[in-house]
Amino acid sequence: MAGAATAAAEGERTLCRLDEIPDGGARGFAAAPGGFIGLFAVRRGERVFVYVNSCPHVGLPLEPVPHRFLDARRQNIVCSAHGARFRVEDGICISGPCLGEALEAVEARIVDGQVVVPADAGR
Repeated sequence: MAGAATAAAEGERTLCRLDEIPDGGARGFAAAPGGFIGLFAVRRGERVFVYVNSCPHVGLPLEPVPHRFLDARRQNIVCSAHGARFRVEDGICISGPCLGEALEAVEARIVDGQVVVPADAGR
């Protein structure tokens, strides 16, 4: 990806450009080099919420097909395995078998239009 190296500082990695995540939508990302668990990001305007792609109930990836992390109304994150629903803003489970538990949030920032996370996120 052109320009990605300039956005991320030492110890960080660039996931994508913010405009590559549809506003109100989500996108999944592969695990960091040497890692096993991917990440996903949900965009709300100029804000982005990034989480480790693992349900706190049984540790499975959340999406049934690539990039499908949200319910039909695009209001909540949904685990395809057991139907758990999570708030986008904080990852807290609001219904399902892991009620009250939370997705593992990843610190993310937007630098020059790029979504940047810690290099070891998801390991």
